[in-house]
Amino acid sequence: MEQSNIIVRVATSEDINHATTITDEMAASAQARGTGIAKRSPEYIMQKMTEGKAVIAVTNDNQWVGFCYIEAWGHEKFVANSGLIVAPEFRKSGIAKTIKQRIFALSRKKYPEAKIFGLTTGLAVMKINSDLGYEPVTYSELTDDDNFWAGCKSCVNYDILMSKDRKNCMCTAMLYDPKDHPEPAETAKDFKKKSKVYERFMRLKKIKLIRYMKKIKEKKPKSIFHFFFNF
Repeated sequence: MEQSNIIVRVATSEDINHATTITDEMAASAQARGTGIAKRSPEYIMQKMTEGKAVIAVTNDNQWVGFCYIEAWGHEKFVANSGLIVAPEFRKSGIAKTIKQRIFALSRKKYPEAKIFGLTTGLAVMKINSDLGYEPVTYSELTDDDNFWAGCKSCVNYDILMSKDRKNCMCTAMLYDPKDHPEPAETAKDFKKKSKVYERFMRLKKIKLIRYMKKIKEKKPKSIFHFFFNF
């Protein structure tokens, strides 16, 4: 997928050289906002790249542009698209939306039954999430996996979160539940394909019927049940 000279794709082990740049920018962005995202090490980001659970944006000459990764919680019943970050010189270009769309599609592919959720303080991210089908929810609708909430310890608002028994904080919780977005029974392409198969079936049935009717004129016809059960 390209946007001008930017390529947005699933990250691989060949992208690990960008890991330190990504984590440094995550930390700087959180500090500038005065709110925090869970701090991640370069090694953790490398692991996500190697596992194919991340999306990266780079220029044609391999300059890092943006990043986001997948985390699964609660025995894969919940999935978070975490750590969305865009290099300062590429912000307000629309690339964040493209990354979110791609990581969302990757999450749906890898975890089709999971609920996808996110915590954010950014209005732009909330808008992108809303366009993807997320809805604002209370924290009680998110995963109760302690390992997820432990990741908030590096956030400057962690004390607020714990003082409210993990029921509320500065971030807005948003959730995509696949049960609220059933897939169409079949696409137009599938319908067309099935229609062609049906047409061939009907042609064969017509030929079979014509042959059978000719036999009727030549000899005593077999039982109607014989015709249908031997078609």
